[in-house]
Amino acid sequence: MASDQIRVLGVTMSSDLSPDKHIGNVCATCFYWLRQLRQVRRSLDVESAAMLIHAFVTSRVDYYNAILVGASKSTTDKLQRVMNAAARVVTDTRKYNRGLTNLLYDELHWLDVPERVQYKLCATVHRCLQHKAPHYMEDRCILTTDTARRQHLQSAGCHHLLVPRHRRSIFGCRAFSVVGPVAWNSLPDCLRDPTRSVDSFRRDLETSFLALLAYFSALGA
Repeated sequence: MASDQIRVLGVTMSSDLSPDKHIGNVCATCFYWLRQLRQVRRSLDVESAAMLIHAFVTSRVDYYNAILVGASKSTTDKLQRVMNAAARVVTDTRKYNRGLTNLLYDELHWLDVPERVQYKLCATVHRCLQHKAPHYMEDRCILTTDTARRQHLQSAGCHHLLVPRHRRSIFGCRAFSVVGPVAWNSLPDCLRDPTRSVDSFRRDLETSFLALLAYFSALGA
């Protein structure tokens, strides 16, 4: 029987490449485990609770989350509700207790779902520029300094990547060759350095995203 869905490496995609089915499956599984962990939370210390939440919940949210590039806010909000509930379990607080932003950013140092996607994209690009990724991905990350016609541009000295032409009306705008360079080029100059160590880059990248989230959260308070 023909099906309009396919499951590859644990990810369910529909014929229009929509991640909705996959997100639905992830949310259902995560909320099941959150209910189980809530029942035993009082028997766990914070470190043990955080470890179990990572094993059963946040690892599932992060698994193949690069497919969420370009997803609508209504789509990522479904996974964000999972992260919010997970933060409540780790900190042993209830749904209507105040201070969720403080729990997520200040205590747990968790990024929101869209920023988690961007974090993974930027980390992947960094690995490509250090030649630690598969060649078919490295070939999609081209520094402007490596392009003869662009070597004289100001961006050439800022470690910018070449963004290929693409049509926004089709799936080309979601290809790694496009979204990877776009995400990298949007980083602050201090982060956009291919020679930085992996640990240093990822630590400062997370700090940068957390600072932005805290800033916009304060504006909306």
